Amino acid sequence: MSALITAVYFLFPGLIMFQSIRRPIINRIGIVVICYATGILIGNVNIVPASMNEIQGSIMGISILLGIPLVLLSENVLRWARMAKTTFISLLLGVLSVVVLVLIGNVVFRERIPEIWKISGMMIGVYTGGTANLAAIAQGLGVEEELYILTHTVEVFIGAIVLLFLIAGAKPLFGRFLRPHSSTAYSDQTFINVTDYESYEAFFSRKSFPGLLKALGVALLIFGAGFGLSGFFSGDRADTVAILSVTTLGLAASLIPSLNRIKGSFQLGMYFIYVFCLVVASKADMAGLFSKGSLDLLTNMMLYIALVIFGSLLLHALLSWIFRISVDDFIISSTALSNSPPFVPVVAAAIRNKEVVVPGMIIGVIGYAIGNYLGVAVAYLLR
Repeated sequence: MSALITAVYFLFPGLIMFQSIRRPIINRIGIVVICYATGILIGNVNIVPASMNEIQGSIMGISILLGIPLVLLSENVLRWARMAKTTFISLLLGVLSVVVLVLIGNVVFRERIPEIWKISGMMIGVYTGGTANLAAIAQGLGVEEELYILTHTVEVFIGAIVLLFLIAGAKPLFGRFLRPHSSTAYSDQTFINVTDYESYEAFFSRKSFPGLLKALGVALLIFGAGFGLSGFFSGDRADTVAILSVTTLGLAASLIPSLNRIKGSFQLGMYFIYVFCLVVASKADMAGLFSKGSLDLLTNMMLYIALVIFGSLLLHALLSWIFRISVDDFIISSTALSNSPPFVPVVAAAIRNKEVVVPGMIIGVIGYAIGNYLGVAVAYLLR
């Protein structure tokens, strides 16, 4: 049974990724949501033997340490230096907003939510980056599976509401006091191919296979280095060092043009992140988590995460007004930070401004890069 379940852990995410090419509904639901739901089902129907606990822990550790450098390998750090002033300011204001609200929420809910400092670190990671950062920070801080699943479940629910608002109602509302968009702001922006992040078609192409093997080989070397460095530390600090090490080495490797141009490295990284999500969900005791005894925790978690997400959006809008950021720049930077790069084209289409796709994508990919550092730093500051 252990061998069969292990096979499911590695095969199921790949199958869903492949099916998403032909079935758009999978992308609408979200691959990560499907992995979570399947993992919860596997873990709560009593088919996973207790002897698998150590195997599950190993799969989680390996998958996250391979996934992070692969996701970052497609980064282009040198592009940041060519970022337009407006894009840079909008990025800083968005990050500052979520940090401020996380600090405020930590003060308000410190006595009501256990280990809130870890949740705060995860919130920073998922807001600035995405699921990959959330998973990495959870692993680095030693977050319990149930708390991780609860945090991401509530964040996904509230985040979906915010995304719908950004698509349908944000521009008419915030456009009343934020200035209109100027088309001259991005005349010299570097081109970014959106399909590099949102499509899995090239990932499953035979032409991509040699490059993906090369990327995987680099990721394995980075994994070995990060794992080796973590051996000099103990406890949660070892996990933290491992995560920050592979993040740094992944960014360093992205500076090598032959590695940075590998097609599908981002998707391969996300495959390992989905494996992590499937495994961690299968370890969560959801019956106990949503029991009457845990109702207070669930309520306070929803209030805290709602405060962070909605509060940071409002603070970001206020700061954008002060710094004269346009309404379209504000909306697209909020989307890129809170929902990750693949959602940028969707919102750009909704606000009828394709010019903001490139700066939005730049903000999103920078978020992937800085999310782990910032999340871990804020978590230990609040510890």
